[in-house]
Amino acid sequence: MVKKASHHLKVTDFGNDFLWGVAIAAAQNEGAHDSYGKGPSIWDTFSKRNGRIKSSHNPYIACDFYHRYKDDLLLVKALGFKAFRFSISWPRILPEGGSKLNKEGVAFYHRMIDECLKLDLVPFLTLYHWDMPAALEKEGGWASHLLLKWFTRFATLCAEEFGDKVKNWIILNEPFGFTSLGYMLGKHAPGKRGMQNFLPAILNASLAQASGGQIVRSIVSKSRIGTTFSCSEVIPHTHKERDIAAARRVDVLLNRLFIEPALGQGYPREDFKFLDKLELYTWKYTKRMHFDFDFIGVQNYFPVVVRYSPLIPVLQAMQVKAVRRKVPKTAMGWEISPDGFYNIIKRFWSYEKVKEIIVTENGAAFKDKLMNGVVDDVDRIEYFHQHIRALLKAKQEGINVTGYFAWTLMDNFEWSEGYHARFGLVHVDFRTQLRTIKNSGYWFRDFLNSR
Repeated sequence: MVKKASHHLKVTDFGNDFLWGVAIAAAQNEGAHDSYGKGPSIWDTFSKRNGRIKSSHNPYIACDFYHRYKDDLLLVKALGFKAFRFSISWPRILPEGGSKLNKEGVAFYHRMIDECLKLDLVPFLTLYHWDMPAALEKEGGWASHLLLKWFTRFATLCAEEFGDKVKNWIILNEPFGFTSLGYMLGKHAPGKRGMQNFLPAILNASLAQASGGQIVRSIVSKSRIGTTFSCSEVIPHTHKERDIAAARRVDVLLNRLFIEPALGQGYPREDFKFLDKLELYTWKYTKRMHFDFDFIGVQNYFPVVVRYSPLIPVLQAMQVKAVRRKVPKTAMGWEISPDGFYNIIKRFWSYEKVKEIIVTENGAAFKDKLMNGVVDDVDRIEYFHQHIRALLKAKQEGINVTGYFAWTLMDNFEWSEGYHARFGLVHVDFRTQLRTIKNSGYWFRDFLNSR
C-alpha cells in the first residue's frame, strides 16, 4: 500500500494556463493491425516470435481505439482533461515505409483530430512512438544508414497533412527506450542485440530528433515542438567511490545520452569513456543533432539505485531493485518515489537551454480488480496525488513546467508485458472491450473539475 499524502490538492494551485492531459500510443491502443491498408509494424511481427511477449499476447486488436475513438475521446472529456496526446502509426500511413501513401490511414487521423477539436481537446501529436514499419526494419530499421531519409519523408508527410490542425508536436517518444530495449538488449521489438546495432541506432535517433523538429518548424506555422525523454534519478547504492562511478555511467545512458546532443553539447563522453566509440560521429554530427526545442517532455516512473558490478561488461553497474530494498513499489516492481520525480524535473530544468518542461508521461501499474462494476485502485490515486504534489513543489520553486499528461487513458498493450500491466485510468475488459472508469479516473475528474 502506498503511503497517504496529506493536504488537499487543488487544480487552481497550478494556474489557469497549466495543461492537463492524458496520453496513449498507436501501437498500444489502435488495433486494426492489418485493416484499412495498414502495413505490419515491428510489434506486429515481434509478437509472433515465441516467448517474446508474456502469455503470447499481441497488439492486433488492443483497445480497438481505431473503431472506438469517438467514445474514448468522450471519456477523455468526461474525466476533465484538456489535452490528448496520441501517436501516428508510421505503417498505417506508409504501409511499406516507402512513398506509397495509405489514404485510409491518413483519413483516420484527420477524423480523430477533428473529433479532438470538436470536443475542445488540444491535440498533441507524437511522430514516433515505437512502431517502425516492418518493411523498413528488414532494411535495418533504426540502425540503417537510410533511416534519416525514411524519417524525413514520414515527418514531412505528417507535417503537411496535419499541421493546419495540430500545433503541438512531439518528435520522438523515449529514444533511449527504443534504442536500448530494441537494438541492444533485444527485449523489445525488433529484438536486436549488441553494440553494432545500438550505436548506429543512437546516432540515427539523435539526428532524426533534430531533423524532425526542423521539418515541423519549416512546415507548420505557430508550431510548438518538443521531444520526450524517459528519465530516472540515479542513486548510488553506497557512498563507495565505485558505486558513485557506476551511478555516473548509468546516468549518462538514462538521462544525458539524448538531451545533451539535442541541446548542442554533443555526447557526454567525458563521464563514460565507452561513448568514445561515437567519437567519429560526434565532431561530424554535433551541429546536426542540435535543435532548439520549445519544450522538453519528461517521462518519469521510478528512480534507479545502482551498485558497481564487475560482472557486467562496459557498464560495470547493476540495479538494486525495489523489492530487495523493501521500498514501496508498483505491480511492475518499480519504486514509488515522488521525491525522485521532483528531483528529475529539477535536474532537466538545470540545463540552461531548456525553456519549458511538460511531463508527457507519468503513471503506475497496479493489480486492479474489477468487482461489481467498480475498480477501487486506491494505490494509483495515492500515486498520482503524491506525484502531482511533487510537481506543484517544482512549479512553485520557479521551474517552468506547463503541463502534465497521465499515462494512460485506458489499460492497453504494454509492450513485452502484453495485457498484464494495467496503467489505465479506465479498465478495459479485453474480451468484450467494455470500458469501466476506475476510481482513479473519478479522482482525476473531481480534481480537474475543482476549478
